[in-house]
Amino acid sequence: MAEPGLSSPSEAPLLPPRSASLSLSFPFMKDGSHMWGGGLPQPGELPSPLPTKRTRTYSATARANSGPIFKGVCKNFSRSQGHGFIRPSHSGEDIFVHISDIEGEYVPMEGDEVTYKLCPIPPKNLKMQAVEVVITHQNPGTKHETWSGQIISS
Repeated sequence: MAEPGLSSPSEAPLLPPRSASLSLSFPFMKDGSHMWGGGLPQPGELPSPLPTKRTRTYSATARANSGPIFKGVCKNFSRSQGHGFIRPSHSGEDIFVHISDIEGEYVPMEGDEVTYKLCPIPPKNLKMQAVEVVITHQNPGTKHETWSGQIISS
């Protein structure tokens, strides 16, 4: 039997959490830019099915690493949306590229020459996405941006 005057944990009143305004800022994000395409999914929304570097399985990563290296040209890339497309030099459909698969310090711009490897996009593995994307030659005469936000003219 409990001592009088002491309450058990189950009888303690539940208090709502204090709503403290927490604000994080990153030095590389500019006003209005959403590097990860809007953040976490809202209730009722499904997460993106596209495999990022973090969500890709080990076997898919191993297959992509052992695959051949292809060359192509950056067709477009949106830093704010976090993805873009590469036009392969061997012709064929444009290849999807996610922001997490870009290696190096520069944001790809239209016309940049790149090398990449291919990885299938689940669940049916019918389409491919570019992984380990490296900019080999920057498009001359364009301004390139680093991931930290510095503008560099090439």
